[in-house]
Amino acid sequence: MLYEGVLNKMQTEFNNPIEYFLVLESNFIHINQILNRQIRINLLDYQCLNCNQHKKIHRQGFCYDCFYSSAKVGQWIIRPELSTAHLGIEDRDLAYEQQCQLQPHSVYLALSSDVKVGVTRKSQIPTRWIDQGASQAIEIVEVPNRYLAGITEVALKQDFSDKTNWRKMLTNQIAQMDIVQIRQTLKQRVPLEVQPYFETTKAELTQLSYPVLQYPTKIKSLNLEKTPEFQGVLKGVKGQYLIFEDGTVFNVRSNEGALVSIEII
Repeated sequence: MLYEGVLNKMQTEFNNPIEYFLVLESNFIHINQILNRQIRINLLDYQCLNCNQHKKIHRQGFCYDCFYSSAKVGQWIIRPELSTAHLGIEDRDLAYEQQCQLQPHSVYLALSSDVKVGVTRKSQIPTRWIDQGASQAIEIVEVPNRYLAGITEVALKQDFSDKTNWRKMLTNQIAQMDIVQIRQTLKQRVPLEVQPYFETTKAELTQLSYPVLQYPTKIKSLNLEKTPEFQGVLKGVKGQYLIFEDGTVFNVRSNEGALVSIEII
């Protein structure tokens, strides 16, 4: 079967294991159902996810102009401590920023390689954890806006990384850590204005499993610019990565905006 479309990050459903769907303009692929199949990926072009023009992608699926003008990719997304909507201060589009920032946010611990700290909108749990390939995750605090979540993450980054070691995650090298116990030690480490939310947060450990038939021992990342045509046997999916039999891994999210054809052989 042959599919064609612009890549967006895979959609997921929380199940055991996680269900993955690659949604294209007129169709979708249920990734779990094509494990052990030969997959051929061809790069055809690029298309900005914001303006839909066939322009080179700069970052996050956006062309250069859109990346530096759209409210959807403001700095506060990557650095939530820079959020200012709670003060009524606009970055690029105050109405959009208020909609996104002034809603419940979670600061969490996730175990995807080592223990990491992260921030996400409450509505994105457990999607955010799935996208990072976490095997376990637990909320530290739920707060009413993105700014409070951001300053909490900054405080905890003194003790924990805010990034996933994707190579360890994809080779299933997971540290043996008790993140429930670790959470219990953190109340005095979060900012004073956040501490009241620590006790009111319903912190429950979430276990996540992924549809992987075979983890690679050594991995190489597929770069469509350098290798615009690739074929391999799909052995699993974890985080936002497709994992192939020869150790090749393909990060769908980092290739958002690529117009591709996908053939299932």
